[in-house]
Formats: sequence, structure tokens, C-alpha cells
Amino acid sequence: MSDVAARRATAFAPASVGNVAIGFDILGFSVDALGDRVTAVRRDEPGVLIDRASGVAGELPRDPERNTAGRAVLAMIQERKLGFGFEMHIDKGIALGSGLGGSAASAVAAVVAANALLDEPCSRLELLKFAMQGERVASGALHADNTAACLYGGLVLTVGIDQPRVKQIPIPPGVRAVIVHPHMFLSTHEARALLKGSVELSDFVWQTANLAGFISGCYTDDLDLIRASFEDVVIEKQRQALIPGFAEVREAALGAGALGCSIAGAGPTLFAWAMQSHAAAVLAAMRLPLERRAIGVDGWVIDINSPGARIIK
Repeated sequence: MSDVAARRATAFAPASVGNVAIGFDILGFSVDALGDRVTAVRRDEPGVLIDRASGVAGELPRDPERNTAGRAVLAMIQERKLGFGFEMHIDKGIALGSGLGGSAASAVAAVVAANALLDEPCSRLELLKFAMQGERVASGALHADNTAACLYGGLVLTVGIDQPRVKQIPIPPGVRAVIVHPHMFLSTHEARALLKGSVELSDFVWQTANLAGFISGCYTDDLDLIRASFEDVVIEKQRQALIPGFAEVREAALGAGALGCSIAGAGPTLFAWAMQSHAAAVLAAMRLPLERRAIGVDGWVIDINSPGARIIK
């Protein structure tokens, strides 16, 4: 490897859907239709310098302590006790406040790019921990549903915070995710702040059963079990008022043949799972209630079994 190549790397990190309805803060899947790119340049001076940011996010904090990408790489530098630093260029492909893991993608792309320039690269689990530190800047909490899905790809279950255990969950053949992004901003901080601090025992039991049933259905290709378990009885009912037309979108998706439909992360993006044969109809049905409200919409049908973050040059 040439000296120039060894001092510069660019990584792509895909968007992601957090929670996946029944797995608040522990389930997520990657959305490879869009993502963030971060270029890292190794420099002799310690610390992180964010030289510029481009793309769809507008002005981002240049202070690395207040920037998800910068904070994640600072965590790497501190943990590894590196005697050098990085200059970073962030190219945002994911709008912040979209519910598609934009803050997580910047953090993941940054640590993957910086890792390519280390003499002794970090493990993927180490990179996850660093990215989680960056994600906390945006959400105010340590959680790994978006970061793990973005880093590993596919549908990912993450258990634990200090010592996270990551398990990629199989997707039944033919199942696709339908993503609908309304053109509106919803703060993750605000969406978390409105959540109640306690859960009714009956809702806890119901939600636990749904999580277990959903994961079991994925492992056994049991679409009926996935459909029956695809219901969030804790978080969705608290957040749906923040998204105009949510109830109509969900009803339309299910009427068009979706296995389930819910809020992506904190919202406002909505998602559904459907068989490939129904996916186009589900997408069209989900768009309509939003378009009737004169809300602009982007939409995608994606293969959930997509790759995670990777070096692109």
C-alpha cells in the first residue's frame, strides 16, 4: 500500500431503521438505498479536525465533541491512545431528524474510515462501541439499534450497552422492507423525551411476546407468526401523534398486504415489511395518505439483507 493510500480512506455507511416496532433500542436493519460517506485523512497532529461537511444535512457542528462522527473517532483515539489524529470530511446522504439513522451513519462511517488508517485495526465490536459514543451526541442516550445495523448490515439484535452482544437475524426468503420518508424533521431528543418512564405490566408482557414471536418467525420462516407479532404496544402509541397521517398509512399498508407497519426509529419515516409480490402495492398505498396532506414523500423497496458499512476508496 502506498503512503498516500495509507493516509486517506473513504467509508460508506447505510441508513437504518431502529426499533423495528417491537425491539425498542435493540433491533435495527440497514437501508442500503442511501447513506453517509466520510473521508478520513491521517495527520500527525493529535485529535480530530472536521474540515468540511457537504450533502443534505446543512450546517453541522465543527467541534468534534459535538459532532457524531468527530466524537466517535475521538473515542477511538482515546481508547487506543493514538499518537496521531484525523482530518475528516463528512458527506451527508441522510437527512437528520428523518428517523433513518443519520447520526449513527456518520459515526459509523467515520470510525470505519479511520480504522482503515490504523497500523493495528480495531475489531468490528470495538468500532460499534466507538460509534455508540458518537450516536449519544445526537440522541442523548447510549443505544445500538441503528449503529449496529448500519455497521453489520441486515437485521441485527444488540443486547447490552457496555459489552454489547450482536446477533444478525435471518430474513425469510422474499421479504422486503418498504420505506416511506415524509419531508419533515422530527428531533430524536424530543421524540425520546415524550416517552413515559414506566410501562404497564400487561403491555410489557404483550411487547415481550411480540419480540419473541417476531424473532422466532424470522428464524423459522413463519410469516404468520411475524404478522401476528409485528405490533408495537409501548412506543408507537406514544409517538404516532407526532406523524401526520400515521394511522392511515399503517391501515393502508396492512390493507395492501404488508406483514406489519410501524415508525422507523423516532420517526417521521415509516416502514413496512411485505413479500416482494406485494411490496410495490404497499409502497403506493403508504404514500397516498401523506400525499393527500400535501406532504412530500420519498419511498424505497429494499432487500433487508444488505451489506453494512464498508470502505469504498
